[in-house]
Amino acid sequence: MRNPFQGDNWVSWKIWLRRFLLDLDARIDFGMYQAKTWGRELYERFTVFMDRFHVAGWRRWCFVEPMSEGLTLGSGGLLVLLALAIPAFRETSDDDWLKKSELAVTFLDRYGNEVGSRGIRHNDAIPLDQFPDHLIKATLATEDRRFYEHFGIDFPGLFRAMLTNARAGGVVQGGSSISQQLAKNLFLTNERTIERKVKEAFLALWLEVRLPKNEILKLYLDRAYLGGGTFGVDAAAQYYFNKSARDVNLAEAAMLAGLFKAPSRFAPHINLPAARARANVVLDNLVEAGFMTEGQVFGARRNPAMAVDRRDERSPNYYLDWAFDEMKKLADTLPKSVHERVFVVRLALDVDLQKRSEQAIENSLRQYGREYKAKQGAAVLMDIDGAVRAMVGGRDYSESQFNRATDAMRQPGSSFKPYVYATALMNGFKPTSIVVDSPVCIGNWCPKNYGGGHAGSMTLTQAITRSINVIPVKLSIALGKGNPKIGRAMIRETARKAGIRTPLPDTPSMPIGADEVTVLDHTGGYSMFPNLGKAMAPHAVLEVRSGAGELIWRWDRDGKKPVQVITPQVAMDMNMMMSKVVEEGTARRAILDGIRSAGKTGTTNAYRDAWFVGFTGNMICGVWFGNDDYTVMHQMTGGSLPAMTWHEIMAYAHQGIELKPIPGLGPQAPSARPVVAEGKKDNEAPPSRPASLLTKRGADALVRVERLMDDATRALVTRGEPTKSSDNATPRPQGTVASASDRQPGQTGGD
Repeated sequence: MRNPFQGDNWVSWKIWLRRFLLDLDARIDFGMYQAKTWGRELYERFTVFMDRFHVAGWRRWCFVEPMSEGLTLGSGGLLVLLALAIPAFRETSDDDWLKKSELAVTFLDRYGNEVGSRGIRHNDAIPLDQFPDHLIKATLATEDRRFYEHFGIDFPGLFRAMLTNARAGGVVQGGSSISQQLAKNLFLTNERTIERKVKEAFLALWLEVRLPKNEILKLYLDRAYLGGGTFGVDAAAQYYFNKSARDVNLAEAAMLAGLFKAPSRFAPHINLPAARARANVVLDNLVEAGFMTEGQVFGARRNPAMAVDRRDERSPNYYLDWAFDEMKKLADTLPKSVHERVFVVRLALDVDLQKRSEQAIENSLRQYGREYKAKQGAAVLMDIDGAVRAMVGGRDYSESQFNRATDAMRQPGSSFKPYVYATALMNGFKPTSIVVDSPVCIGNWCPKNYGGGHAGSMTLTQAITRSINVIPVKLSIALGKGNPKIGRAMIRETARKAGIRTPLPDTPSMPIGADEVTVLDHTGGYSMFPNLGKAMAPHAVLEVRSGAGELIWRWDRDGKKPVQVITPQVAMDMNMMMSKVVEEGTARRAILDGIRSAGKTGTTNAYRDAWFVGFTGNMICGVWFGNDDYTVMHQMTGGSLPAMTWHEIMAYAHQGIELKPIPGLGPQAPSARPVVAEGKKDNEAPPSRPASLLTKRGADALVRVERLMDDATRALVTRGEPTKSSDNATPRPQGTVASASDRQPGQTGGD
């Protein structure tokens, strides 16, 4: 068969292709020539047309050039504003943003007594037209006089505030409008950064577009924090004056309006003279703004408001803030059939233990804070099943709402070592395994022991008892079979499973506690030791009911299940090893008379943090001391003030209860007197818990009755029969019976 690309055929194809390409080239050249001609012609026509508008001389430089530059800069500015606005508008991505802010929760302690509330019940709030006129005027005169005139950002007011602050040499007047402050309350945090202020401005404009002015003002009055754990003017009026916001007089309204700026500084139950001085400034603002005359405010000046004395009514606000955050997350997981936003929540909170824990932290800092140069402390006390009975987030909630138990990330020091030793025991080591305390380096980093020097050969039990720093580092190398990075990954995995949620960067010093944790996570992480290797999630909520009393959620049924982190044998070995820390090692000040306990002290570089986390067969407690600004303390170790404070809390908590043994240890410790804290009398008896109120048998019986009633109610609803709660609105329960694992303060029979 003849090839078509050979001979005459190939020549014909070649000639045809050449002619085709020449034709195509000619057409392209002609098209480009025509386009050039037409373009030149169009440009000439455009030039002739624009010449009609040509301006020369002073008109050009006074009008045309500035307008041209303004358009150029304006276009660039719009692009910059768009780039800045996108992060702000992301905060509003949730279509349900307003409804989510309306979550209202009434909190009960573990025994059913009401202890506080959080959130806003917006549907039941006071309408704006029912607020006293003088309260609204006082708020506007102090916070935003031009509220009904600006569009979200008050530029004249901002300039006036800047000028006033410049003259005063400090911040004496704020420039944020009510819309900006509401945007911060709804979407942002209180951090003082330029990024937050930019977001606040854009969100204020967004709110002005979405909501009418009166609704913005109403939301601001309902949702602003006004001290004492209260949100909104009505809650504040109830707290400070025992009356509704509808009934406050001018003097009281001025005091409430003065709280918007700095509630912790001007709260009347904290500093009444400062609150009255601030109220007087509000009265001045009313006159200056033209809302009232001097004669109208004269009576309020002569008769200032008198707040209710609540110095002895300390609400567990740190605990309630954390519980409310937990409840907000829980509300998002409830079945779609639950449409309510009003709940009654029973907490694991033990008010008696909460007060004692707060007193223990405050007494320790008041007595020894100056000596140790320590200003802050935190503590978490929980049952071994993770139910948090008490939480201390700082010395004074009115001065600082920052919760150091849940939000402060601090280095745990040697109190992190139990995770290292537990990992080692899971991988072939024994409490009696011999290790050598000798110099070791990873790269350029060489760990040193607290007292300097090295002690030579010892068992793992002796190493943790004496809190040797070199041994955990050597264990990380041995776990990785010579590769410390692999060993540290194994240790991190153990800590993660135990409940440490904070980032744990891979650094050579991680095994000796150089990474950061929170007091809550760290205390919860120790729950795997008394629970035979199962980690229990720390939790505040025991059960959730609707406003009508219907049971919606219960921890023992719907909560997070335990996670097996280490084997039961390893847990018992660790319990034995950590009991030596208390009885023979660095935590001897934590010894409880007649009660076996175990734990680990922790001290960081330069004495910035001091810890003791320990447990008995009944409870776990973690105590931290330090300074918010990370300044060094004066030689405070975990075995000093933290161990002493832990002893004070736990000795009180274990009064009148049935003592449970720590797995792997005997039921009771040898009868040994605890190490007496400095300044305490040797024969001083610890305070006693209140008398017994409910026995274990009684609590069990009442819980069974409660659950039978819940089952019966559900059965009636399933069969379509009317229940009492459907026929008549059931009033909000004043509490529910304590679960079988609960106890009343000081009851006999115990847990």
